[in-house]
This record gives sequence, C-alpha cells and structure tokens, in this order.
Amino acid sequence: IHGKVIASRKYLDEQRGRMDLVEVDAKNVKVRLDELSTQRRELLQEQESFIEKQSLDAAERERIWKTWQTRFETIAKQASDIDVQLKRRHNLIPNLIETVKGYAKHEKGVFEEVTKARTNAVGAKGVEEKGQAENMLSGTLKTLFAVAENYPDLKANANFLELQRELSDTENKIQASRRFYNGNVRDLNIKVERFPSRIIAGMFKFKKRDFFEIAEGEKAVPEVSF
Repeated sequence: IHGKVIASRKYLDEQRGRMDLVEVDAKNVKVRLDELSTQRRELLQEQESFIEKQSLDAAERERIWKTWQTRFETIAKQASDIDVQLKRRHNLIPNLIETVKGYAKHEKGVFEEVTKARTNAVGAKGVEEKGQAENMLSGTLKTLFAVAENYPDLKANANFLELQRELSDTENKIQASRRFYNGNVRDLNIKVERFPSRIIAGMFKFKKRDFFEIAEGEKAVPEVSF
C-alpha cells in the first residue's frame, strides 16, 4: 500500500509539472500572438497610408512637393552661406602667412603646413570632405598663432591684429551658419526616417542629407584684445 501511495504522489507531481509547462507555453504563445498582431496592425496602417498617398490628386501632390522642396532650398541656402564664410577664411590666410613671415622667416615648416591645409580645404568637395579639411586647417592655424606668441613685435603689428580679428569673426560666422544648417538637416532627416512622412519621402525619392561637422572646441584663432 505504501508503495502505491508513493507512486500515486509521483504521478500527480508529474502531471502538475506538465500542467505548469503547458501554462508557460500558453503564455509565451499569447505574447507572440500579441506581438504579431501589433506588427500586422502597423503594417496595415502603412499600407493604408501608402494607398491614400498614391491616390492623391495632382494639386495635392504639387503642394507636398513644394513643401519638401522648400526644406531642401533652405538647406541649400544655408550651405551656400557656409561656403561664403569658408571662402572668406581661405582668402585671409595667405595675407596672414606673409605678415607672420616678416617676423618669423625661419618658421618655414609651419607656413608650409598651413598652405597645404588651405589648398586641401579650397579643393574639398561635399559636406563631409569639407568638414574634415576645415578641421585640419584649424589645427594648422592654431600652430601658426602659437608661433606668433613668441614674437611681441608681430603681435603688436596692426596688419596682423586686423587679420586676426577678421579670421576670428569669420570663425564665429561659420559656426553660426553651421548650426542653422545642421538644425534643418536634422529636421529633414527625421521626416525622411519616421512614419508617416517617410512614405511621402519614399514616393518622391527624397534622401537624407549629411551634417556639416566642424569641431567646436578651442578656437583656431584667438580673440583680439585691444
């Protein structure tokens, strides 16, 4: 009798274990079904929105196109503003080098590095390449102005001070233009990526734009103090 009781208890324990496993499996199945239901609902929403956009009449398509084109035109205008300031910076550098040469002729290596970096910056194409080239140029300018610190007469030279002031002002304008540009690029890229605006972007083949990355740490050109 004792053996039958033990066997009966063992059988009941096994059954309880199986029931627990069935309950766990049922919960997992329910979670998975809920996930699939959510995915299906999101897919249907995208499909419905896509169908709706495809059925837009010509006037609505034109309105949407103009709205997005305005965003791209704003970004292009701000990129042009950056280019104007970069060109101003590039144009000031040869005069700066010649002025420093008048007091530090033996710093030939520094002048060559700045000239090389300027040439690369002038020839850079595309937002990413320009950003990298300008960062390299900023590094060489820091070295040039560090050299100038060793020449009190140069630091007091009126032409040097004016060039330093203009370069510092140009740097500030470049950073300001860059922030406006990157802000609008960020907003555009969000619309290209997120639902439902990404459907419109896909219809018209609108693409994300690159950020203009220039280091915002220590300035390449020190401020002029009079």
